Amino acid sequence: MTKADIVNEIAKSTGAEKVLVQKIVEEFMSSVKNSLIQNNNVYLRGFGSFIIKKRAQKVARNISKNTTITIPAHNIPAFKPAKSFVAKVK
Repeated sequence: MTKADIVNEIAKSTGAEKVLVQKIVEEFMSSVKNSLIQNNNVYLRGFGSFIIKKRAQKVARNISKNTTITIPAHNIPAFKPAKSFVAKVK
């Protein structure tokens, strides 16, 4: 399912205009992104959580050059689904 499909489904079920629904979906995604950029998790009860995972510094190998490199500590965004959501998908 694409973003356009989501917009079409919401517009069909609510009767709202597609342009308005698309703007709302875009603003929702922007809000989630901005919260994660500011190191704030987003919790949506019954759906899941958009969280920041912290990765520790580690040493890795560059196989093509046969050298070791250090990967610095960094944060990555992740999604953790709610238990009720996981149960329905199973």
